[in-house]
Amino acid sequence: MITRFAPSPTGPLHIGHAYSALLAHDKARAQNGTFLLRIEDFDSTRSRPEHIARILDDLAWLGCTWDAPPRIQSEHLSEYADVIDTLAAKNLVFPCDCGRKRILDTGAKSGPDGPIYPYTCAARTMASAAPTDAIRLNLKAALNHLPAQLRYMNNDEEVFILTSEMPDIIGAPILRRKDTGDPAYHLTCTHDDALQNVTHVIRGEDVAPLTPIHVILQHLMGWPTPIYQHHGLITDATGKRLAKIDKSKSIASYRAEGATPDDIRRMVGQPT
Repeated sequence: MITRFAPSPTGPLHIGHAYSALLAHDKARAQNGTFLLRIEDFDSTRSRPEHIARILDDLAWLGCTWDAPPRIQSEHLSEYADVIDTLAAKNLVFPCDCGRKRILDTGAKSGPDGPIYPYTCAARTMASAAPTDAIRLNLKAALNHLPAQLRYMNNDEEVFILTSEMPDIIGAPILRRKDTGDPAYHLTCTHDDALQNVTHVIRGEDVAPLTPIHVILQHLMGWPTPIYQHHGLITDATGKRLAKIDKSKSIASYRAEGATPDDIRRMVGQPT
């Protein structure tokens, strides 16, 4: 068993991060498996080195240990570019200069990955791509490379993906972000899970609707599909989801108030 925790260094860790990290860490340790730490700092506009240092410190304080040096995604940008090149050779990606307003102005409905892209730029070739263009996965073209049905395991249940429905449900997922040229989450997380041989992906249920994108990308690239466990989200007394923008709920603030790692474990319902 190989699990991973993959925070983005765009702010301090909050209590929900602690829950996810401890779940992945403790599951690996219980099975004499491997726990990996990955820093998803592909967002060049918001990631900060000081947040990375704080993340490492908070995780160590919680008692998490990782079995290899943390993988820092920004140190491997060429690898993600190579994936896009591989997909481009199969005509499975296209450049796009559409902004959100332009997409919404077409009447696009909301999907699990934001507004469902209407394939406005799908006829463009990669030869026309500008450095500031987004690169999108062409799910319509991908149907020629996919079986009618894909499956994966989520929370011990078998989930089936009807691939022909995906362009209308998801649109054309972004693999490279517009303007910054940063690799996007769908690309980086699936690439790294395959590269690091992750067998069990443990993450919040808010990401569950995006999993079909990842399974499709895994199939197109010949990568294995891990077992997924999407856990419930930590909320406050009013039912509001705790997020990193809630600085009062950061691990650092609990530490400053004198909390112990066992206190945090009890708060998230993990054994001490």
